[in-house]
Amino acid sequence: MDALLIVDFQNDFTPGGALPVAEGDEIAGPINELLDRFELVVATRDWHPPDHGSFVGVGVDPAKWRGADPPSIWPVHCVEGTRGAELHPDLEAAKVDLVIDKGQDPDSQGYSGFQDTRLGEILRDRGVDRLFVTGLATDYCVKNTVLDARREGFDVTVVEDAVRGVEVEPGDSERALEEMEQAGARLASSDEILAERA
Repeated sequence: MDALLIVDFQNDFTPGGALPVAEGDEIAGPINELLDRFELVVATRDWHPPDHGSFVGVGVDPAKWRGADPPSIWPVHCVEGTRGAELHPDLEAAKVDLVIDKGQDPDSQGYSGFQDTRLGEILRDRGVDRLFVTGLATDYCVKNTVLDARREGFDVTVVEDAVRGVEVEPGDSERALEEMEQAGARLASSDEILAERA
């Protein structure tokens, strides 16, 4: 079975949010067009505690930190229960079947939707073998989710016009897409996928 996976399409990652991705809100259109073409739609959310170690100004013991990036590099964002952590209002959220919260461990970045969640198990239990991935941000949470999905044995397609990147360094998103392709993910536009699933 195929599933549509929407990574972290949340208020804080869109213009006006705490950690905005340029044009992050523009992915709503292609995602909403795809929603009715999938039997299962899953969304992930960053759902951080207020003392999450990725937040600038939070004191973290580096010896406890799990993850490639150093702790305390991001502004406070997507704190559990806040408006910033809610799914973006332009997303037709009523068509989302399941929401997976991630990034809850204060000592880990939690970029991937598979890290410290039961996402892989849930997808396999439902018979999913192919994932079509959309969301924010291309160069962090989308990339890490896709790489973990490939490691878990899922066939993955990244919907190129339904992702956007933070671009801490120019070209980060393009490099992330290349890394996902090298890991075996396919890149396709929403129009291509809509045509395939007509």
